[in-house]
Amino acid sequence: MKKNKDILIQYIGLIIACMIMAVGLNMFLVPKTIAPGGLSGLSVVISKLTGFPVSNILFTISTPLLLFSVKILGKKDAIKTFIGMAILTLSLKVTEPLSTISLTDNTLLAAISGSILVGLSLGILFRIDASTGGTDLIALMLNRIPSIPVSKCLSMIDGTVVVLAGVVNMNFETGLYSAIALYIMVKIIDTITAGFDYAKAFFIITEKKDVLQEAIIELNRGITILDAKGGYTNEDKNVMLVVVNQKKQEVALKKMVKELDEKSFIIVTDVYEVLGKGFKSIDAV
Repeated sequence: MKKNKDILIQYIGLIIACMIMAVGLNMFLVPKTIAPGGLSGLSVVISKLTGFPVSNILFTISTPLLLFSVKILGKKDAIKTFIGMAILTLSLKVTEPLSTISLTDNTLLAAISGSILVGLSLGILFRIDASTGGTDLIALMLNRIPSIPVSKCLSMIDGTVVVLAGVVNMNFETGLYSAIALYIMVKIIDTITAGFDYAKAFFIITEKKDVLQEAIIELNRGITILDAKGGYTNEDKNVMLVVVNQKKQEVALKKMVKELDEKSFIIVTDVYEVLGKGFKSIDAV
C-alpha cells in the first residue's frame, strides 16, 4: 500500500515538475534564446536556428540517447526516464502558446525568472528520484571513458550550450545571460535537494571538556565527544561535536564557549540536513 502511494506521489511530482519546467522555458527562456545548459538549452538553440518547436527537438534528441543508454541505466530506470521525457515533451507542447506572451522585455529578468522555474522543477525531480533524460545521459555514456568524469562531462556540455546561445543569437550578451541563468538554476537545485533546514555544526577543541559539556547540555543540545591528538604538540585533545538548528542557539553557543574557555578552537560549518532525534525524523526521508 505504501509502495503504491510512493509511486503515485512520484508521478504527481513528475507531472508538476515538468509543467513548471515547460512554463519556465516557453514563457521566459525560449523567447530570448536563453539556454542555461542541458538538452533543454540545446533544444532552445536548435529551435532558434531551425524554427522547429522546442518540444519536438528535445524529444528527437533525447530518444536515441535514451536507447543508447539502456544498458547503463537498466530497463526499469530507462522506462521511468522515458515516461518523464514523454511528460516533459507533452508539457512543452501544451505550454507553447506562452512563448507569444511577453511578460517582460528585460532579458535579465527573463533569465532570472526562467532559471528559477527550471531549477525548481529539476530540484523536485531530484528529490523524487525521477528523470526526464537530458545531458546526464550523455555524461553517463561518456563516463565509460575512464579519463572523463561525469562532473567534467556535464560542465563541458553546459558550457558549450551557453556559448552556442550567444553565437546563434549573434549577441554576446545572450551567452552571458545564459551563464547567469545556469548559475541560478544550479543554486536553486542545490537548495531544493539539500532542504531549507537551518543547521550549524560546531567542532570545539578544548581542554575544559567537563565544564563545556555541562554548559552545552544546559542549552538542551546533544554532544558527541571525539578523541583526537594534536599534530604539532602530539598531545591528546578533546573534540566536541555539537549541532544546532537555530540562529539563537548558534550565537548562545559561541558566547558560552568564549566565556568558559577562551583558549578553545572552534570550527563552525553549514549543515544541509540533519536526521535523527531532536531534528527531522529519519523516517521522513
